[in-house]
Amino acid sequence: MVRFRWWAVSGPRRPKRCPTRTVQTMTRTSIMSALKRSAMVAALLLSASGCGPRPEHAAAFLKPYEQDVAGGQFRIMPPDTIEITSPNVPEIDGETQNLRPDGKITLRLIGEVYVAGLTTSEIADKLTQQLTRYYQKPIVVVRAAAGASKRFYVFGEVSGPGPYPFTGNDTLLGALAMAQPTRLAWMSQVKVVRPSHENRERHEMTIDVDEIVRHGKSADNVLLQEGDIIHVPPTPLAWLGLQLQAVLFPLNQALATGYTPLWAREAGYQYTQPAGSGFGGRRF
Repeated sequence: MVRFRWWAVSGPRRPKRCPTRTVQTMTRTSIMSALKRSAMVAALLLSASGCGPRPEHAAAFLKPYEQDVAGGQFRIMPPDTIEITSPNVPEIDGETQNLRPDGKITLRLIGEVYVAGLTTSEIADKLTQQLTRYYQKPIVVVRAAAGASKRFYVFGEVSGPGPYPFTGNDTLLGALAMAQPTRLAWMSQVKVVRPSHENRERHEMTIDVDEIVRHGKSADNVLLQEGDIIHVPPTPLAWLGLQLQAVLFPLNQALATGYTPLWAREAGYQYTQPAGSGFGGRRF
């Protein structure tokens, strides 16, 4: 519980004016107004909680049981790591290369090679073509050792927000297990946003993670794609508390630090800390 104490104001006498009452009235009015707005938004959130995703959005998300790995080709980008194997070219056999920021790798015998944006098979074909100047029918195999350039993102009411490495077999439940939702998380309204770079559209799906955990509904445990954004919102009550905290924080900071409002400074007033007071109240 937050308790407020208001101290009387004294100073140059002004008929029928009390700066403290003005501040108190304005503060209470602003707090009540903010609470009313917060309550209205919370009510809207509760009324909208039953809305499900549109069919065209749901179709854009893969399920783990439908496909073992995420669709699409894995293209190597900085700072990914690749491993090169060649049984008949000892100069590059067993090489491990990290892509530089310029998208190139450096190999013995053939020098610098630009490989950014290529798949592992395309890199192998490119290296094979360049090695034909020195070897007959060279054999090259390229494997992606670490996909450090691919990410998905988790935000909201989680202990570990931010980017996570994309492995190609990441699910919503696995991502949340790593990010650790807080006690304020609204787990029945978790949103997964999938941006689309081709047609500048995005798909959004709201998933009830509580149902997945309680009843094992694996059909809703979507398979993530590179660039997916997971947002875990706060519950309506937690959201209301956060809004109240945002309203009260500047007031508490001002009282705790002895801040004097501009109108009081212009009128010649000055706040002083009451002797022996542990609260940030002020009086003249």
